[in-house]
Amino acid sequence: MATCLEARLGGVRLCPDDWMDALAINLYDEESRARIEALQWQLGQRLLKLGLVVIIEWGTWGKSERDALREGARELGAAVELHYLSAPPEVLFERIQRRGMEDPPIKWEDVLRWAEIIQVPTEEEMALFDPVSEWEKCV
Repeated sequence: MATCLEARLGGVRLCPDDWMDALAINLYDEESRARIEALQWQLGQRLLKLGLVVIIEWGTWGKSERDALREGARELGAAVELHYLSAPPEVLFERIQRRGMEDPPIKWEDVLRWAEIIQVPTEEEMALFDPVSEWEKCV
């Protein structure tokens, strides 16, 4: 989805997993992930100021994380869309297994626990974002 939006919109996709993989950093290294996400957000804000499209491909599992990104982008005058995809735990687990990037591998129990933790965007929250463009073409 994010790579499709990047191509369709001519945007810049910021994905910590990609950077961590390129730098041979373990995807479970949360301290490095936090630093990379902070660096990506600094870069993203600079790009938004230049009028470019920025696609954040982070696990913004909490509403407060999504609020901070939305409000920060809006302060720069950017339109902000939220593209949320839902999939059953079985599908997510299969995709993770097929991807094979995690070391140690993610367990089924992890996926079930995460499914309980995520704060799924509500209709009220979705209304805070701009209408999505190009969505249907990427699904």
